[in-house]
Amino acid sequence: METLKCWRSLREYIGVFVFLIMVGKGSACEAPSSPECFRRTAVDSVYICEWSMDTTESNVMYYVYFNKTKFKSFEKTRYLNEEQIRIARSAVHIWVEARVGNSSCTSPKRSVVLGDTVKYEAPHNISMSWFKNNLSLSWTASEEHPAAVEIRVRRNWNLREPWRNLQRTTDTSTPSKYYVIVDNLLNDSDYQLQIRHRSTQVLNPLWSDWSPLVTVPAELEQKPDVTMRTWLLNGTRNVTLTWKPPPHAAAVSGVIYSLRDTQSSHGCPCKEKRHLINPRKHTATIYVSLSAVNISLIARNTAGFSPPAILQVPAEPYADLKICDKTLPDEKFKKKTCLEWYELQDGESRPENVITLTAKKSKKEKNRIRKKIKDYVRYLYFEHRCDGGWKPQTVKMCLFYQKEGAPLREPQDLIGLSEKQTSVDLSWKEIPFEDQRGFLTHYILCSVKVSSQYEPKECCNISAFVTKHQLENLTPGTKYNISLVGVTRAGEGPEALVAINTLPENPVNVLWWSLGFMFLFLFLTTMCTCISKRILNKIFHPVPTPVIPDCIPYQPETQAFLEGKEQVDELTLHQHPEHKSVPEDAEETTVLRGDWDEGTDEDEDDRADSRMSEGSSDECPSSTEEALRSSRGGEMTDLEVDNEIASLIYRNGLVFDMKTDSP
Repeated sequence: METLKCWRSLREYIGVFVFLIMVGKGSACEAPSSPECFRRTAVDSVYICEWSMDTTESNVMYYVYFNKTKFKSFEKTRYLNEEQIRIARSAVHIWVEARVGNSSCTSPKRSVVLGDTVKYEAPHNISMSWFKNNLSLSWTASEEHPAAVEIRVRRNWNLREPWRNLQRTTDTSTPSKYYVIVDNLLNDSDYQLQIRHRSTQVLNPLWSDWSPLVTVPAELEQKPDVTMRTWLLNGTRNVTLTWKPPPHAAAVSGVIYSLRDTQSSHGCPCKEKRHLINPRKHTATIYVSLSAVNISLIARNTAGFSPPAILQVPAEPYADLKICDKTLPDEKFKKKTCLEWYELQDGESRPENVITLTAKKSKKEKNRIRKKIKDYVRYLYFEHRCDGGWKPQTVKMCLFYQKEGAPLREPQDLIGLSEKQTSVDLSWKEIPFEDQRGFLTHYILCSVKVSSQYEPKECCNISAFVTKHQLENLTPGTKYNISLVGVTRAGEGPEALVAINTLPENPVNVLWWSLGFMFLFLFLTTMCTCISKRILNKIFHPVPTPVIPDCIPYQPETQAFLEGKEQVDELTLHQHPEHKSVPEDAEETTVLRGDWDEGTDEDEDDRADSRMSEGSSDECPSSTEEALRSSRGGEMTDLEVDNEIASLIYRNGLVFDMKTDSP
């Protein structure tokens, strides 16, 4: 009996143990959280119920209860239509039952009015921009009504910094966007932030989930620092741009660059092509035509845009361009051809006054564009083609007038410089392009004297490419009126007038010129005389003169000797037997003493002087004596002596050399 009792007691213990195990297994299910059932908007008819449960089981079955009505779900979310619930406008008890195998667990019950509960989606498509130190945020709006917003923000470079929570109400100026401003930030720093919002139009609004973590870069305050290099290549230009990277705080979320040019944006001549830029290299290459082009480079990050860096590529120099002989505005041209007209003002092209015509335009549009070309206005005309579908190339470039006229204004600032006696230098400025109304062919320069009313006007043509001229052949000391006129193929324009006064002649200069001519005449006369004498000496040889040696005059000791009369000795001429006798003329040349006695007192004085010379005969022998000595010495022949003696006549102490012809 005791053994049987013991066995029964063991069976009871085993049953209790199994029951406890079964109860333990049932209580092992962890209860889920109370469900939240809501609509996304106040007008939405679909309800969403969400709950959470900490379990690793994969085969969990959930039942959502609305009072006694239950709905089965395999996920932690259940979508229900308003028709299924039917009690959206009244209070209802809701809970969730989770079943895992043979066990189940139930969440706490909650009493809510489903029609008053709205929970927005988490903010998405968030955009931001800086305005000074204020950050403007915007995202897609859930409803047209304002929403309550909670923002938490901290510095990006200091992740240990606690979140700063801000409460805001959105602005609904744009129905599809929510706007909110976060103030008191630093626009040169980068931040992290998250946003959540809820409705303000229902009784039981729920906060949305937090948005994903958003990185806010610093503001791009400065435009890109760009350098440009250009190469001319067969009608096109290669433009290479290089720029510096932005600050690190502005590039934390990445920087994208946008490159555009005004030519391709107008479809001339190639379609606008997006330029792919490698942000790591900070460089880009673009091809443009020979016309003026503006290139803009903009840096962009998630917080906004930088100011554009605008680079102006001027048109190629057109100083030596020719006048257009033919244009294509009235003709058909290929699809990949583009025409451009640049209105010129003061010699410079103005890109803002560009007229563009492409083959893709309709006939009506072409006529409208052609009407924009003005008469009497100078244009720079281009013809572009698209080479390879992406590289613009200029095939023609010239100056163009649709219609020409006479100039409206005269040459500017006509003045006279460096006025001289017979000339003056003139200087002026060309007529402005907008007043030329045509191509200048030349200038007409006229001058007239003011002193005479009947003086004819003298005119000459001057090249249209000069702005200086020297007017010559003027009269000294005269006033002139000078006029200058610009001329086009359509006619002459107004006159530019200036009065000038030539300098008078300088009397001092005339005197110096006279003296100069006189000295020149004397010099030439002297030179001619010397030259003529040399020529005569070459033709007629000069007669030699006797050589009289220098002698010391004898001074007589007494006055009586000076007063003594000269005695004439008898001179006998002997003829050599072998030769002819001396001619009678030689005898007649013998002068007696008496002939000299008939002289005047002056002759007496002359004879006294002769006697003085005779008294010195010891020292200065006469020519006759020398001849006799030479004959004695045998230096001369007898005939030579006779002839020599015959040619010497002695008269009053003077010897005369009488040349006689030899027999």
